[in-house]
Amino acid sequence: MDKKPAKLFGTDGIRGTANQWPMTPETVVKIGQAIGYLLQKEAHSTSGPRKVVIGKDTRLSGYMIEQALASGLNSMGIFVQLVGPLPTPGIGYLTRTMRASAGIVISASHNPFHDNGIKVFGSDGFKISEAMEQEIERLVLEEDLTQFLPASKEIGRTRRIEDSQGRYIVYVKGTFPLEYTLDGMRIVLDTANGASYKVAPSVFQELGAEVIQLGDDPNGTNINDKVGALYPAKLAEAVLQYRADVGISLDGDADRVIMVDEKGEIVNGDRILAICALHMKERGLLKGDTLVATQMSNFGLEKRMNEAGIKLVKTGVGDKYVVEEMRKNGYNLGGEQSGHIIFLDHTTTGDGCIAALSVLAVMKQTKKKMSELNHVFEDMPQILINCRVKRRTDLHELPGYNDMIRNIEKKLAGNGRVFVRFSGTEPVIRVLVEGVDKTQINQFAEEIASFLEKELS
Repeated sequence: MDKKPAKLFGTDGIRGTANQWPMTPETVVKIGQAIGYLLQKEAHSTSGPRKVVIGKDTRLSGYMIEQALASGLNSMGIFVQLVGPLPTPGIGYLTRTMRASAGIVISASHNPFHDNGIKVFGSDGFKISEAMEQEIERLVLEEDLTQFLPASKEIGRTRRIEDSQGRYIVYVKGTFPLEYTLDGMRIVLDTANGASYKVAPSVFQELGAEVIQLGDDPNGTNINDKVGALYPAKLAEAVLQYRADVGISLDGDADRVIMVDEKGEIVNGDRILAICALHMKERGLLKGDTLVATQMSNFGLEKRMNEAGIKLVKTGVGDKYVVEEMRKNGYNLGGEQSGHIIFLDHTTTGDGCIAALSVLAVMKQTKKKMSELNHVFEDMPQILINCRVKRRTDLHELPGYNDMIRNIEKKLAGNGRVFVRFSGTEPVIRVLVEGVDKTQINQFAEEIASFLEKELS
């Protein structure tokens, strides 16, 4: 029997190993039924059947989960529209424009192929609230959902939407300034053998760029396999080899992007945020003169923003917390060092293609090379170690942990910081140490990581 943890949802939807709880057909059917039941309960201003759009990435298990979700939704009277492989932000877009009641993405984002997950969007294209997540969780774990099944004649139907990719391509291209093209630009594009392997090259090619593609041959098991946003070194080599103007690397569901300049240097999420924030501020387009980032962002970003008169607001780690802060206070630019970049003027979640196009627009408007823009600020040395762990606990209750952290912070003397957190999507704890002396902070990070690996194994 599957071992069931206490929680279904993590920081980015539901995620787990395919064919293990909760990513088993039986449980996914119940998840579909729970979502369907809640949608049927909601008050709507329009009549007619409730519709749900379902998209996925290229994982082998996506077929199984897609059918199980659709079956669960259909059994609650929900009409399902399948769009096949499409970037996560594309599902948010289609959910809004097709007037669907909800959208669901089947993806484990940057995780390896053997994992999969479920992300749920509301009718507004934004990820659902924690309150709705908790109610879905309660229904799946505690209720017999068969008691809510409608009569046979009220079962829903499923059909495929054939032109979803074209709709998304037109939508993304529409965010690029109409007075510019990408004519004469050579781009190396890594689509991580994932959801964007068809749509992303079309976006840049139709705007005039010459596109050399990597990670464009998905086989169900090679998504994120040494390609994509988590492995930009291969992209950097290709940029130099092909003498490209820029490299663009997306992750498996294309909601994040890492770029490379023409000299082969990495342009991470912090750099992309800085480039776009400064450009938008200069043109009076940055709402509240504020940028939203997370605790993982480099101190160099904060320093540069302060120098430019831009307020930097930091949230907890996770793009949904960034979006919550942006919506709450009316900000329009935010994101993560990992490459989730959110332009709320255009989209409801991180979109790697839109973020890349925004940087390319800055290149066109300023007539600067990517390497010139990449020097937007100087990074403070930062060491990040990911430790695999077998259990989670309150770190402050571990004997010796607090004293170790206090001692390290004392040695940093206010010129750095320590940030330790559990991943919301993997059995991993992340240790981040920042400071002026790279050798010193590397020693501190190793000390913390060794302690945690021993205590949490």
